[in-house]
Amino acid sequence: MNRFRLLLATLALAALGAAAGCHSSANNSPAQTSQTAQQAQAVRKEQASDRELLDVIPPPAKSRYMAIHTRSGWQNPFLIVSKTTVTLRVMNPPPPQSSLLPSKLLQPTAARRRELELRLKDLPEALASVPQESWPYGRVVALEEDPNEVRSDRVQIRRNVETTIEMLNNLGVVVYEWPYAR
Repeated sequence: MNRFRLLLATLALAALGAAAGCHSSANNSPAQTSQTAQQAQAVRKEQASDRELLDVIPPPAKSRYMAIHTRSGWQNPFLIVSKTTVTLRVMNPPPPQSSLLPSKLLQPTAARRRELELRLKDLPEALASVPQESWPYGRVVALEEDPNEVRSDRVQIRRNVETTIEMLNNLGVVVYEWPYAR
């Protein structure tokens, strides 16, 4: 979403410069304006593609996820937002039940947990690639501020949280701010 805003701001500045009669080559170049418009279109197309992939996942079931109060109990994707990155924790679905051995012996919970450290701009694509079986509560993610970050970085982290929430809302994903983040 930040790339989209940046592109819109660039287009607005170019239009403002043209309206004011500014003759700077950086603001007036038709090739640059065309390139910026193409970039904006590519970003919109990418967002639409990610949204389509996520729309396959059913809407969230609030009655199921509001009862979860521990990180280990949360089965949907979980986001930890820090100053420069977002950590995406995904629980892979358990293997099918076997009559010989219980699935907990074949693949314990800790072995099914995967964590990816991402740039914020890569989050939509990463969420769109999470398998549908890893969304048992529906299209909802838990989100918290990184508790290990230093106090002086809290303002930037909160900005990243707000950007992340806006990005997720645009993708049609419900955000459940983790109650124990503060």
